[in-house]
Amino acid sequence: MRKIGFILLFVLFSFLLYLTFVSSEIVFRSDRQMPKFIEQEKLQHRIVLITQDTETPFWNKVGSGAMDQAQKEGASLEIWGSYGNNREDFLKKLEIAIHSKVDGIIVQGLDSDDFKYLTKVKASFYGIPVITVANDVPVQESLRRTYVGSDQYKAGKMIAEELLKDMGSKGKVLITYNSDKEFYQLQRLEGMKEVLESHREIQLVEAETSSSREEVIAATQDILNKWPDVDAIIAINSDIASALVQEISKRSQVEPYYIYSFDDGQDSISLLQEGKIDGLVEQTPEMMGRKSVQLIKGWLTGETMPLNIDGYFTDIRIVKAMDYDD
Repeated sequence: MRKIGFILLFVLFSFLLYLTFVSSEIVFRSDRQMPKFIEQEKLQHRIVLITQDTETPFWNKVGSGAMDQAQKEGASLEIWGSYGNNREDFLKKLEIAIHSKVDGIIVQGLDSDDFKYLTKVKASFYGIPVITVANDVPVQESLRRTYVGSDQYKAGKMIAEELLKDMGSKGKVLITYNSDKEFYQLQRLEGMKEVLESHREIQLVEAETSSSREEVIAATQDILNKWPDVDAIIAINSDIASALVQEISKRSQVEPYYIYSFDDGQDSISLLQEGKIDGLVEQTPEMMGRKSVQLIKGWLTGETMPLNIDGYFTDIRIVKAMDYDD
């Protein structure tokens, strides 16, 4: 019996030794494979940047900055855009990204019910983080994680202060903006009015226009008929600046008018260089692209949590035509 017991004990010891060896081998192999596994995980993060205004100088820079940062982060980035400011196509692309269950969405904010439904309900249902870039939307209505872009309220104040430096504190100022009253435009308007309304001899006139070139021209004709003595014009919606300047030029020289806008329009920079507008708020679109990718990648890996719900503001400044001289 003692011999049998010794044999059983030896078998048991041998079996335990074998298990120890096998377990050690598994751990060893796992350690060797760990870096490769982590690298694959990083590459699995699929991020999409979606814009309304593709193939414009401003949004090309946003996309370029985002792509550069994605390569540094080891993330997969796709850039989707719509042509001609096609909102229906833009919203369709946003919906496709959500149903494709991408890991993260960076998107140009659109202050519409359809956009906010997609981000607040559908993206939230799939647990997809959404970051707005350049144009923000109210966080309570969209549940976007954060915003990356200019402080639009501050930008409005800057352009109004520049106007006062050029024109003085007396005159009639026309402010035009999109009839849809998008959030970022209202923020710019609020900043302008805070500065201009503090001067008693500044008379403010507000006018709504459409994004359609034909409607902008018609609205400009109507505006100039109603207020022929206007001294300055600020185009909050930079997309209309070109059509506005064109219509003014048909009636008179643009030189007597003080005209200001923002650099996110298709022709904003060229209008400034040609001397057809007096100043722009210049933004930093490359940094917007880089920062938005950095933040969403950090959120996906747990390195940047929580995100600042108020947003991350990028640099802005006032530029004149002389700033673009060689």
